[in-house]
Amino acid sequence: MHIGRQPLYDWAGHVVGYELLFRGAADEVEASRRSAYATSQVIVNAFTEFGLEQLVGGRKCFINLTRDFLVGDLPLPFDPDHAILEILETVEIDDAVLAGTARLVQQGYEIALDDFVFGLGHERLLGLAAYVKLDLLIREPDELMEVVERCRRYPGIKLVAERVETEEHILLAKQVGFDLLQGYAVGRPQVLTAVALSPSRLRRLELLGAVTAEDADIAKVSSIVQSDPALSYRVLRATNSAASGLPRKVASVRDAVVLLGSAKIRQWAALMLVSDVAESATEDQLSTTMARARLCQTVAERLGLQGDAAFTVGLLAGVAELISEPVAELVNRLPLTVEVADALVDGHGRLGQVLSIVRAYEVADEQALATSPVSSVELAKAYLAAVGWSMRTIEGALGR
Repeated sequence: MHIGRQPLYDWAGHVVGYELLFRGAADEVEASRRSAYATSQVIVNAFTEFGLEQLVGGRKCFINLTRDFLVGDLPLPFDPDHAILEILETVEIDDAVLAGTARLVQQGYEIALDDFVFGLGHERLLGLAAYVKLDLLIREPDELMEVVERCRRYPGIKLVAERVETEEHILLAKQVGFDLLQGYAVGRPQVLTAVALSPSRLRRLELLGAVTAEDADIAKVSSIVQSDPALSYRVLRATNSAASGLPRKVASVRDAVVLLGSAKIRQWAALMLVSDVAESATEDQLSTTMARARLCQTVAERLGLQGDAAFTVGLLAGVAELISEPVAELVNRLPLTVEVADALVDGHGRLGQVLSIVRAYEVADEQALATSPVSSVELAKAYLAAVGWSMRTIEGALGR
């Protein structure tokens, strides 16, 4: 999942904001800004996947809007202080758009007019606008000066010079009296990439949290599974897998959940989660992640601790590495117990000790292993057993 951002500068050389741009791929150069889909993706990615603070760091955020958002057909799921709404030059300004824009301004949103040109109807919005962006490449200096003077008749408007691509453009923008600069000469667009958790993947995370709870509720677990068709299918397949070891067939998802039990459901949910959040991961990477979780479980049980919780700690530590996401952010998505969360984020508590032991074994840290309450010989045996289990589990999930 990708998003583009291009900085806007003031004359002191400070970044005052970023325009957020849709990018369908990491190597995509041209921004696609013309559809409601692109706008929706930018909003969802900016506010739920990347996090606005990470994207703009408290600065202003310009988001391109299409007609659907302006007239209220599509919602804006953020507060007015979070973004500046940029109206594209391709939007036809009719009475519905004018009324919708006025409502947004009344709600506290700031409006920017993109690629502004007199005579196309967008001048009807000048009284509502906080920013007007002018393209330097399509106007001669005299024409540009005239447009700027006409825009200055509306108090409070800040003028943004767009497509500032040369030193000459910077000098022209200074001479004409622009407030802000945007373009290749001052800052090129950046493409940022993150691994997204789709709703179905979040459902798998929710399932993992539910079956890890000390008082796992079968009705709640069944409800979560049934709400996701793909998850239901996989759980039903799991009951017929050679790895499940169940004695009979099932007639419903609830039957499958009851027969599998919370421990088995947790294992299958874990595998589905790892597979789904790391689609590009190799089978070896998946096996390594599952083996770590299993080894954490075994070590915890040797120390008289709850094996299921330790399994989850090992699993989520591996998932965070697979998707290159800070483990603290992953933990925030889940209803985990304080003990599990502390072990993952800070390495605290007995479960944190378990994870430290397993990590020390993985990297052959002899100094750390010397003080481990589980001997190296025991760890070696447990590790081999965990690898064998993870391989069998993955083969079962793949229907082999």
